[in-house]
Amino acid sequence: MSRTLPLQASAVETSTGPRRFHVYTLRNMHEIPGLERMSAEERFAMQVVANVLPFRVNEYVINELIDWEQVPDDPIYQLTIPQRDMLAPESFNRMADVLRGDADRAEVQRVAREIRGELNPHPAGQMDLNVPEFEGEKVEGMQHKYRETVLFFPSQGQVCHSYCTFCFRWAQFVGDKELRFASNEADTLIEYLRTHHEVSDLLMTGGDPMVMKTRNLAQYLEPLLAADLDHVQTVRIGTKALTFWPYRFVSDKDADDLLRLLEKLVRAGKHVALMAHYNHPNELATPIAEEAIRRVRATGAEIRAQGPLLNHINNDAGAWATLWRRQVQLGIIPYYMFVERDTGARRYFEVPLARAWDVYRSAMQQVSGLGRTARGPSMSADPGKVEIQGVTEIHGEKVFVLRFIQGRNPDWVQRPFFAQYDPQATWLNQLKPAFGEKEFFFEEEYRRMLAAKQA
Repeated sequence: MSRTLPLQASAVETSTGPRRFHVYTLRNMHEIPGLERMSAEERFAMQVVANVLPFRVNEYVINELIDWEQVPDDPIYQLTIPQRDMLAPESFNRMADVLRGDADRAEVQRVAREIRGELNPHPAGQMDLNVPEFEGEKVEGMQHKYRETVLFFPSQGQVCHSYCTFCFRWAQFVGDKELRFASNEADTLIEYLRTHHEVSDLLMTGGDPMVMKTRNLAQYLEPLLAADLDHVQTVRIGTKALTFWPYRFVSDKDADDLLRLLEKLVRAGKHVALMAHYNHPNELATPIAEEAIRRVRATGAEIRAQGPLLNHINNDAGAWATLWRRQVQLGIIPYYMFVERDTGARRYFEVPLARAWDVYRSAMQQVSGLGRTARGPSMSADPGKVEIQGVTEIHGEKVFVLRFIQGRNPDWVQRPFFAQYDPQATWLNQLKPAFGEKEFFFEEEYRRMLAAKQA
């Protein structure tokens, strides 16, 4: 018998039926309630940035998550609304001049593409190293960086209910097909998984797969129930919908169908995990957000929470401790604190690694053991996920203590290594080996991997 709990009516649901989804983009940014309090110069700056980096925000975020009395310092405002300093001054001024000169759309797009090309649109070898081959051809819309895990980008899920201003996958959303990962080939995905028995985890990602209709999501997930895919034990779905559109799980027309799909996978023995992106405790403050979490958890699926440490949004140990405590209270598992990736608007959001470690350590000191499941600060760098384990002094030299949580070579995982302490460094490639070593232990092998891929 199927469970009934996730489909029970709730006090947060209205008698008027599903809530209408209304979105603001560059075209109608001027209609956003609240922006009228901003100066004309500030509104123009938003348009400049939004012509380069993707912009999309929905009415729920505008009306219920942003505290307009705290703007521009409100964290959700910073999370969703473009800010001038997200572009380097020279890039901002270049686009501003084009817009002031009433250039045609083709010229605006040409300048935007040139600026985007300087923002490292595909970090960590996503285009060059992560795309696998199947039957002699590259598989579009798929990444296989780590042995056990395949990432799949369904074409119907390459948008989000709102866009995060820091997003490391911003290139998915700017309309340039050359920068975009996507596939609508469910059969190719399934055949690839059938021939790769080392894969235990499928991660549906994007964009946000939860923008898809349930029937479309099901065409990718239900085939996993076949007996010859038993080795795929875990289904992960990366999503920001629990923050940006919790109605997806509560009152959207096919919300109940979505919950039944999750439950079907769970009952068939799959481990189903929503990899939820949370950046600030304010995202958990509404009744509808709590109800969405309750309904998802009632299917037997679990929710794991992850997000990067971001200047202007959550560069504060107290905010992280509050976030983790609230997540545990709601039954969510704190999973990762990431370091902001070296792409897009990183100049605005990045935090020195030394500061990241201080924030993480201080936040951990403020939570109980159940909140200490969050790993980090973690860099999803080219060779793998590298965690900062601490700062210490060895033989008179101050160093970062690092380790691989995940690596292109599984033998690298859990191996500690050391880097010279650099209070300004914000990413792995800015660090130098400690103790006079010429390079880190993995670098020679990683160069061979690069050469083999390029051959």
